[in-house]
Amino acid sequence: MTLGKITLTADTAQADPVSGAVTDAERWIDIGALDDIPPRGARVVKTALGCVAVFRTSTDMVHALTDRCPHKGGPLSEGIVHGDRVTCPLHNWVFDLNTGTAQGADDGAVPVWRTRVEEGRIWLEVSQIAMARDAA
Repeated sequence: MTLGKITLTADTAQADPVSGAVTDAERWIDIGALDDIPPRGARVVKTALGCVAVFRTSTDMVHALTDRCPHKGGPLSEGIVHGDRVTCPLHNWVFDLNTGTAQGADDGAVPVWRTRVEEGRIWLEVSQIAMARDAA
C-alpha cells in the first residue's frame, strides 16, 4: 500500500562546496512520521535516482529498498510485508528488507537505503543522491 509520495532531488542533498563531503545534516532527510505508514505497509519516496519504497514492519522497524523488483520491474511498495521480508506483487519474489536479496530459489537483489527513526520521525540517508549528482 502506498500512502503518499514525496520528491527528493539532487539539490536536496548538497555536498560541501569546499571539501566535497556530504555533511550529516545533508545526508539525512526527514520523510515523515512513523505513524504515516501503517504496520506492514509502505510509502514511496521519489528521488533523483528513482523511487524508494519505505517499509514499516509489524514490530515498527523501518527499511527502505529501491522500489523495483529486478525480476519484472514490479513496485515492491505494493507488495506484502511479512516479518522482515516483502513479497513482490507481480510474481511473488520475496526480498529480505535488511539486505535486499531475493530469498529461496530466486536470484537477485535490490539496493538498500539506510533509514533511522528518531522521535517518531523517519529519516532516509540520501548521500548517494549527492554522489550521483556530483558524478554526472
